[in-house]
Amino acid sequence: MDGAQTGSAGEETYRAGALRVAQVVCGAPDPITAISDQLGPGPFELVCLFASPQADFRALNSAAIGAFGGSDVFACTTAGEIGRAGYEEGQIIAVGFPSELFSVDAFAIDGLDALDDRKMTEQIIQRRMALNIAAPDKGSEFAFLMVDGLSLQEENVASILASGMGPMPLFGGSTGDGVDFATTWLSHNGVVRRNAALLALVRSRCPVKVFSLDHLMPTRTRMVVTRADPDRRLVQEINAEPAAAEYARLLGKDPNQLDTFTFAAHPVVVRLGDSHHVRSIQRVDEHGNLVFFSAINAGMVLTLAEHQDMARHLDEELAALGADRAPSQILGCDCLLRRVEAGQFQQTRAISDILSKHNVVGFNTYGEQFGALHVNQTLTGVAFYPPEEEAPECR
Repeated sequence: MDGAQTGSAGEETYRAGALRVAQVVCGAPDPITAISDQLGPGPFELVCLFASPQADFRALNSAAIGAFGGSDVFACTTAGEIGRAGYEEGQIIAVGFPSELFSVDAFAIDGLDALDDRKMTEQIIQRRMALNIAAPDKGSEFAFLMVDGLSLQEENVASILASGMGPMPLFGGSTGDGVDFATTWLSHNGVVRRNAALLALVRSRCPVKVFSLDHLMPTRTRMVVTRADPDRRLVQEINAEPAAAEYARLLGKDPNQLDTFTFAAHPVVVRLGDSHHVRSIQRVDEHGNLVFFSAINAGMVLTLAEHQDMARHLDEELAALGADRAPSQILGCDCLLRRVEAGQFQQTRAISDILSKHNVVGFNTYGEQFGALHVNQTLTGVAFYPPEEEAPECR
């Protein structure tokens, strides 16, 4: 994809901390046994598998049934993996939540295009309250979401879930298919799904902090969406002109040369309240429309954004998470377009080294969820901190 380093299966769990983490190449003859050996003895509340689209997803999930005791098992396909060496390709990354430190309510949400808002909100509230009662000794909480990245439903799902979360912070990522955008998969306990989401409500003995960061700054160049199809995430006209042609004109580029690298290098943002959020462009369709990773409405004002130095910004922001004390690990969802940008500007190695230095593990996404928002071109995640007392395993 971008010259990222490809790791190899190790014999031991790496990155000691609150989570257990394992990594194997997706072509390994028995990846689940290798993962189980690396994770070590449980019990686990939840095991998450972030699998390269090169992996045999159905076989992987079939083999995972019962492989981790009574643990729930989540799995998804990725747009790239984050492992030992930072950005990785062709890997299966496994993250285990040990029962000693975590209590988890993990479940699947099917039929994303036909969700009942009221019933889903009530279900979330009931499950969250039940978890609070079941885990009074675990004072930290967050929710982790994995959602079909081709469902076109991420905005609606995040909004509905957030309405039932109360004080529990939500973050997550949209599943990927490398750079093909053809088919993404999820699985819960061996049942493979599409048009679905996986949600884990988590309480922990380790303090946590949910965060979202990006390195983009709005410029003075603005444009108005004058015709759009939000359900299909299509922008047909900008400034009353064909969308792709007008976007290219504002960049001073040939509209026939627009590609993923252009969109990564020249993102647009929208203002929501006091902050700006990225609305990334995925591609140009055959009619000259811009296809976005997030829903766009007619009348929306888009602003071109410029980049800060990505590597320096990432290092500073992750270091800031440890201003008082350093987190032992970070579980992250990193947008595919950040990875594309890193490759375009020869920063893949630098970004990978920073992710590795700060103990970030996770996957590259087609979009990220943060609270009630579906966003793009961010790194969103949760940092785990060692408690001041007890649980030396978090250290």
